[in-house]
Amino acid sequence: MPATKVFRYSSIDAAGHRGRGTVEAPNEAAAQHVLRQRGETPLELSEAGKGLDREIKIPGLGSRVKLKDLAIFARQFATMTASGMSLLRSLAILEEQTSSPPLKRAIAELRTEVSAGASLSASMAKHDRVFPRLMIAMIRAGETGGMIDRALEQIADSLEKDSALRGKIKSAMTYPAIVLAFTFVMIAAVLIFIVPIFEKMFASLGGELPAITQFLVTASHNMGWIGPLVLAAGFGGAIAYKRQMRASEEFRLRVDRIKVRLPVFGPLFRKLAMSRFSRNLGLLLNVGVPVMQALTVVGETTGNEVINHAMKDVQNAVRDGNTMSSALRNHPIFPAMVTQMIEVGEESGQISQMLDKVADFYDREVDSAAESLTASIEPIMVLVMGAVVGGMVVCLYLPMFTIYQNIQTN
Repeated sequence: MPATKVFRYSSIDAAGHRGRGTVEAPNEAAAQHVLRQRGETPLELSEAGKGLDREIKIPGLGSRVKLKDLAIFARQFATMTASGMSLLRSLAILEEQTSSPPLKRAIAELRTEVSAGASLSASMAKHDRVFPRLMIAMIRAGETGGMIDRALEQIADSLEKDSALRGKIKSAMTYPAIVLAFTFVMIAAVLIFIVPIFEKMFASLGGELPAITQFLVTASHNMGWIGPLVLAAGFGGAIAYKRQMRASEEFRLRVDRIKVRLPVFGPLFRKLAMSRFSRNLGLLLNVGVPVMQALTVVGETTGNEVINHAMKDVQNAVRDGNTMSSALRNHPIFPAMVTQMIEVGEESGQISQMLDKVADFYDREVDSAAESLTASIEPIMVLVMGAVVGGMVVCLYLPMFTIYQNIQTN
């Protein structure tokens, strides 16, 4: 079988609607044939990745789809399918409207695969770096139950709420991040510009510098290599951390266990994990995803390896005939209220509704925790910055007292 190539095209259909996207075919003639079979007349056709059409990619930049873009995509897709518009027509419009390049490419490939006879969920599963597993599982269940528009609406609701939660967490972290960055800049400025002035003054007056002041002077002399070394170590550590988080499940488990036990941020991380767990599990069960598959997807999409580890134990317990609530009680990360609400849902047959109520409760708890964290961390950061600045001032002025005492003695 000849190898296929990717061709970029612009076309027009019988209704006069223009379209752009990509199509896979062995050669240009075959690509034109595929487009004509779909009722589109090609206007432009060129092989992707050649000449001026070659895309310039910078690793780590522009390759990820923002959650906000996915939420908009899901909401518009749900509106179009609910109005009776076909999947292909909806995907063509969404491809034209989206402003995210990686999402645009993924939608174009979805349209090509769906037009060739593949299901929407199977096509999305090939692009799991763009579309979350939760989204794929819910669309697959929606296709099975003939309610894809309802599944898309619930996906849009979930993504919008998740995006709002992330926005609140980021806003709570913005202030301490700015203060820390400003503190580091101030330390560097003092070492580079202020300390040399004091060093010259101390040298003219004579006397031996205290150890802490000598440390500042030595650091000032070596800022030419200490600064780049610290920056390189920071970037290298961040890259190594991300790679280890992606590669090692055991490392992720240790990190997440530490995160939920932190004295200030731990309660916020725990409430956020409970909100995502309850919301995702409730959504999956509500659209008819089997319990075992739902538990797998929830463990992988909650963003917390402690919960993912717990879901594996819950799966084994449910497979042995036990209830989900009894298995969750063996894991301390789940509060008693969560397990009791799930138990009531299991007894009444309304577990998805109970999970939605739990998720709403923890959404409000996350809002409250983010606000209280912001309020409590501001004075802490002010104290930290004051201590750093005050400590450096004391270190610089400490030799003054020694020199003054020497002058009095003489």
